[in-house]
Amino acid sequence: MQQLEDEKLEQVLDYERFCSQILDTDPKIRFAKVYDQWAVRVGGGMREGLESLLSEHIENELVNLSIIDWKARKSTAKVLGKTKYAMAEYDTIKRFSFYLGDDYLLLVSTEKEADTNSVVDKVIQLYYKNHN
Repeated sequence: MQQLEDEKLEQVLDYERFCSQILDTDPKIRFAKVYDQWAVRVGGGMREGLESLLSEHIENELVNLSIIDWKARKSTAKVLGKTKYAMAEYDTIKRFSFYLGDDYLLLVSTEKEADTNSVVDKVIQLYYKNHN
């Protein structure tokens, strides 16, 4: 039983490091958080010194909607292939959803001025660097 808990802790630490590395790539990245399929945060957080633009309730709703969207995209993977990421641009920010295998979802928020292609490329590169 203890070994299982240790493996889970190690996994959380890996996602903490992964999210920290993402935040280090671009000062326009506001947060990077990893969630499991039950919308439980397993790593990451907000950039130090910034406050969330959303209340905790609204943020939880957006996470749950992202999880539902992620699960829906899984069903189309047989036809279209796996989704790598999805992005929504709002008036004030950009929100990215990256699909980390079948079990985890990475959510990244940036300032509106952030370069979309650069953010996507850096996150994907870091994922493969940490995944190997």
